[in-house]
Amino acid sequence: MKKSRKNCLDEETAKIQKRYNRIAKFYDIFELFGEKVWFYKWRKKFISPLKGKILEIGIGTGKNIDFYNREAIVTGIDFSKDMLNKAQEKLEKAQKKNITLKQMDVENLEFTDNSFDYVVTSFVFCSVPKPIKGLKEIKRVLKPTGKLIMIEHILSKNTILAFIENTLNLLVKYIMGVNINRDTKQNIIDVGFIIVEDKNLALVDIFRLFRAKK
Repeated sequence: MKKSRKNCLDEETAKIQKRYNRIAKFYDIFELFGEKVWFYKWRKKFISPLKGKILEIGIGTGKNIDFYNREAIVTGIDFSKDMLNKAQEKLEKAQKKNITLKQMDVENLEFTDNSFDYVVTSFVFCSVPKPIKGLKEIKRVLKPTGKLIMIEHILSKNTILAFIENTLNLLVKYIMGVNINRDTKQNIIDVGFIIVEDKNLALVDIFRLFRAKK
């Protein structure tokens, strides 16, 4: 069943969308340290092997574009037009005809049920206003044999790190609309996904890889 797109975003989503439009020109600079130290190698390791029909949620400025296998058929979505414009520049430079970009909100996907072999997210669900709703949409559009692959930062189980994240969260959320203290693992479970891999990547247990199936 294909869901109709809502013409208007709710107030909270629209507010975050404006923030991402505002910072799109500088977004890659903000994440330059993380890309050089960690993110680049994670994208290469976990994105490059994927084949089949792939949906990337929150493709942003297109940092995963260079890593997609040319045998894959990729649709990348983002709710920020200005972020997508930056992704389009990268896509044209990469000359990959197997990747399509669309402006869309993960909470209201325009795809039919059971459409994709993989759904990919990288540092996205920190800024989805209603993460449970977004994950339910992902589950709907994944094929019965499909897999969800998420590289995310979440609330640490370490008491000191968790305190720091919770303390800083109000400021970070105000500036960028990003929550750095989400319990994404529990959200995945609550939606009914089965986690088949849960791997620490960096900063004790803040950066993590989740692989899940329906």
